[in-house]
Amino acid sequence: MIQENQNLHLQLQQADAHEKVDLLFAYMKKFGQNHYEEEVTQYVHGLQAAHLAKTQGQSDEMITAALLHDIGHMLAEDPLEKNNPTLKDDRHESIGAKYLGDFFPAAVTEPIRLHVPAKRYLCTIDSDYYRGLSIASQKSFHLQGGPMSEEEVQRFESNPFFREAVQ
Repeated sequence: MIQENQNLHLQLQQADAHEKVDLLFAYMKKFGQNHYEEEVTQYVHGLQAAHLAKTQGQSDEMITAALLHDIGHMLAEDPLEKNNPTLKDDRHESIGAKYLGDFFPAAVTEPIRLHVPAKRYLCTIDSDYYRGLSIASQKSFHLQGGPMSEEEVQRFESNPFFREAVQ
């Protein structure tokens, strides 16, 4: 898996914009078949998120961020220990944003990096949001830090990309 990630990175460095899209779709289709206790695979989840962003009239950057927001789960896959983000926090948001940082602007990578804090934020300010999460997402919420403190809420709201992350 590590070799696959390195190969993809090299290919992305040499690719034009359209080739990057093709490479990332192929990668997600190949490695995004895990369910992580959900009904849908990571690949389908990304497609659903991108579709929602598109139907809401979001920018191309936001559609791309929605599509790729969980790619860090695939990149974090450990050949020695099966990844399951409902059992441990794999820091997929940081892994994905860092990996994609060489190829995409902050308008794409920052919402990816902030999507876990955005979930924590939404659960903190709206208890109905937490109740609407799947059981697997509720499990990962607690592993990822649970509700935010008042200070964390203020710090998150001061981030220039917090609104995009919440989307």
